[in-house]
Amino acid sequence: MELTNTERSPLVRIPTGIPGLDDMIESGFPFPSVILVSGTAGTGKTTFALKFLAEGAARGEQGLYFTTLSEPTQWMLRFSSQFEFMRPEFFENEIVYEDLGNHLRDGDSAALLDAIEKRIAEVMPQRIVIDPITVVGEMFKDGYRQFLFDLTNRLKNWNATTLVTGEVRPGELYPPEISYAVDGIVLLHMAEELGSRRKYLEVLKMRGTNHVTGKHSIDISRKEGLIVLKARF
Repeated sequence: MELTNTERSPLVRIPTGIPGLDDMIESGFPFPSVILVSGTAGTGKTTFALKFLAEGAARGEQGLYFTTLSEPTQWMLRFSSQFEFMRPEFFENEIVYEDLGNHLRDGDSAALLDAIEKRIAEVMPQRIVIDPITVVGEMFKDGYRQFLFDLTNRLKNWNATTLVTGEVRPGELYPPEISYAVDGIVLLHMAEELGSRRKYLEVLKMRGTNHVTGKHSIDISRKEGLIVLKARF
């Protein structure tokens, strides 16, 4: 039986916190969902993720930040505190920071999945970040694709929207191992034009969403983090 327009339930969405982006994706990311934010070094992936969590914290939502880089909390605070939107009191309150480095060094993908789920169950976040997911691939190698399949399936069982960041080599668009399993893909590009480097954002995929296509200029500022520049006009 075909559903009528009145029987179709609209997707619940949460604002991204990125000025200009919500206008491109029908008011925000689907909730719950898993979104890949992909780009080369320096394109703003971590800034994007921090602004996403800070937006939730400002709204009274719980956030959980998983890092795979074995960075201590104080190191993350040192850099994130340079952004005006990221208040230091958010950390360990509205935003819980969790280092996955020890689990990665053990090389046990099942144990890593269990550790992620255990922490999610303890914190019960509405917003989750895993930054960057591609470090896991370097550690697990042959078991990486199966790990990603299991991870995304488990994440979708929680009442949260998850951002996973992916580092790519110059010329690559996104990490192919995870792209099929996520609900959305946001690309962050860097291109050299007239002797200077410019940054762009592109929504490549967003399930259930009539999203705007094409590359859009972005900027990164201390006040607002990552901004889609057309939002200023």
